[in-house]
Amino acid sequence: MVFDLRAALLRKAEVETARLVDFDFRLRARTMRLLAARLGLDPDALVAEIVRGGDAAILAALSEQTGRDAGALNREFQECAAEARAQLIAERGDPTPHRLA
Repeated sequence: MVFDLRAALLRKAEVETARLVDFDFRLRARTMRLLAARLGLDPDALVAEIVRGGDAAILAALSEQTGRDAGALNREFQECAAEARAQLIAERGDPTPHRLA
């Protein structure tokens, strides 16, 4: 029986990529939920928007919809993203890739 280093590294890359993509999706969804709470909007409706476009497009639409200044809305978004990241790290652990030592 021979250890296949290439297969092990490929498997590690797949696992790490899936873990990071999962964290990124959870971060976007949690950020939108926190932002919706701040703006008094329906969180489920705002989270559904992440499949339709990027964050910049969502923020532009929110700015137009709510009449808020785009810069102020972007700052609120950044604050919500930082809070969401801290919550997710506390719940699921740091998303930094695990290094082979």
